[in-house]
Amino acid sequence: LAATQPSTNWHLKENAREHHTSKFSSEELTVRRGQAFTITFNGTEKPEQNLIFIAETGPKPSKATKTLATFDISSTVSKEGWSAVLQSTNSSSVSISISSPHNAVIGRYKLSVQIGSSTPTSLGTFVLLFNPWSSGDDVFMPNKAECEEYVLEEFGIIFAGNKNHISSFGWNFSQFQGDILNICLSIMDRSLYYRQDPITDVSHRHDPRYLGRVLSSMVNANDDQGVVLGNWSGKYEDGKNPSSWTGSGEILQSWKKSGFKPVKYGQCWVFAAVLTTVLRCLGIPTRTITNFSSAHDADGNLRVDEFYDADGNHLERGADSVWNFHVWNESWFKRNDLGPSYSGWQVLDATPQEESGGIYQCGPASRYAIKEGEVDLDYDCPFVFAEVNADCMYWNYDSATGKKTLIFSKSTEIGDSISTKAVGRDDRVDVTRDYKYEEGSAKERDIFKKARKKLGLEDKFDPTAPTQEEIEQKPDISGKFKVAGSLEVGKDLNLLLVLENLQSDAKTVNVNMTAWSTLYTRRPVNEIWKDSISVTLAPKEEKQFPIKIKYPEYQQQLTTDKTIQVTALCHVEDGIQVLVKRSITLDNPAIDIQVLGEAKVNKEVVVEVAFTNPINTEVKDCVLQVEGSDLLQGILELRIPPLKASEKSSTKFKLIPSEAGPKHLLVNFSCDKFADIKTFKMVNVIN
Repeated sequence: LAATQPSTNWHLKENAREHHTSKFSSEELTVRRGQAFTITFNGTEKPEQNLIFIAETGPKPSKATKTLATFDISSTVSKEGWSAVLQSTNSSSVSISISSPHNAVIGRYKLSVQIGSSTPTSLGTFVLLFNPWSSGDDVFMPNKAECEEYVLEEFGIIFAGNKNHISSFGWNFSQFQGDILNICLSIMDRSLYYRQDPITDVSHRHDPRYLGRVLSSMVNANDDQGVVLGNWSGKYEDGKNPSSWTGSGEILQSWKKSGFKPVKYGQCWVFAAVLTTVLRCLGIPTRTITNFSSAHDADGNLRVDEFYDADGNHLERGADSVWNFHVWNESWFKRNDLGPSYSGWQVLDATPQEESGGIYQCGPASRYAIKEGEVDLDYDCPFVFAEVNADCMYWNYDSATGKKTLIFSKSTEIGDSISTKAVGRDDRVDVTRDYKYEEGSAKERDIFKKARKKLGLEDKFDPTAPTQEEIEQKPDISGKFKVAGSLEVGKDLNLLLVLENLQSDAKTVNVNMTAWSTLYTRRPVNEIWKDSISVTLAPKEEKQFPIKIKYPEYQQQLTTDKTIQVTALCHVEDGIQVLVKRSITLDNPAIDIQVLGEAKVNKEVVVEVAFTNPINTEVKDCVLQVEGSDLLQGILELRIPPLKASEKSSTKFKLIPSEAGPKHLLVNFSCDKFADIKTFKMVNVIN
């Protein structure tokens, strides 16, 4: 027999088109499981002789762990295992159609052929991914438009701000760019699970449920030198500020370049966006979800406690917290362990908040289980249930005596306006109803009680819980903060404190007010302002008190989250205290992008970015960062000269688009007075 080394034609273009992998930029065949691909190779003198193929993956391939398959030529595709069907032959080469099973282990495979009884010869390597287009796959998604969005779309929109004022920014997932696929494969090989038992770990890689959980732990750096290091201190000097990233590509490339050292720094949306990139890259349909007023219930009692001192300062006591927003992921797959009604969207959360099974990982928690209060089901349902449903207790804490007094409790505060990007459009879709029944409805309270019961909280005496008497006490006055005017960085902040006497006799109220700059997690960072007033309210009277916080007062204190918490603690004579609070997120000034002319594949097109300095002092250290998959390689960074008060800057740069279709350009502008002004523009590229 000829001993020549076979040369393989992988039919990269044709196979990629069939397998929805054309966007990968690799020279290596990348295909999806449960679907046939064609290869042609020569070096076989008599192709009809028995050919045996060997596909193997992982450190010690074996049939027992389904990481090794040997299969010969058959006339039909096997239902169970791998198969090869002869397509055509001529005197020097043979074309074969190879199919993998629907539940094959994903990853990089080595393919060899054995001709007759000779030693096997390597044909090369290929990468096998999940297949949401195939009805036999656990990640099968019947709606094709959803497959396009949740697997193939490289642009996303992440929602942020707070429930009164939802803002959004673009993100470049870039799951098909450059070396990202190889980086995603190496993430799997660096997990604790792999390090402890590589053979078992690889054998589980057919299961999206297993991989989702492993990757939720690998995207954060806790435990395992994962991809991103979290930092919620407000100080990021020795790394990148979490709000300055515009895409996952730079983060994943940095992780690899540094020899797999965690990238500094991330906060929740960074973890969620990087996990989206990794899972979409591997073929698991995934999206980011933002939950407003998100509870972090550290002690598992479905209750979060917040503490305030007599002056109205928010105290950092206890481990519970409520974040203005929190971003996690949903991935789409079957839950064979729980049953058909629990399949579909599954919650995964890569932000390191609480340990699960001894490491910082969270999920997959079935979204249906969360809605139905089935908190005893795998994985981490109690934590996710609390994020959208916990009850809130607000306490006054006296540090001198250690005494705490309940101010009020609220069961409708948590889990508001749960949001994700629409399919095929740059709009927000509200998915709150998929997480819980209508807030305040009898059904929603029943589910809450059911969850408490399953967690054994109903029968257990909790000494830290308020008494029924405390919960039912009725305040004499009500209050709220109203916004008067615009909420913009660089402008004065004008608010109204509105107090109303609910009783038919006059009330005297002493009000202690504070304003603090906070992180989006509501963690107080700097005090900005405080004041106290004493007021008398006639029976049933409503009064308004204007509050003005000038830009110079808050400018130095503001964090890059641009969030201010205002609080008024009202001490009513002979009555119970009333807490009035509001979290305010300021908007950055606008930045404008114009594409000058038509965007065509492989042709230069000029883009202009304009920014007007809105404040009456000079801004300096201005930097413009631009990225966009298929529009430019990597990240473009441009330095811009200082801008005087009210001065407008206009910056032009060139793009050379590499692919046709709707593409997104992301821009991030920073200077000494404004951090991370973000915007994006859809660019329609034509051939």
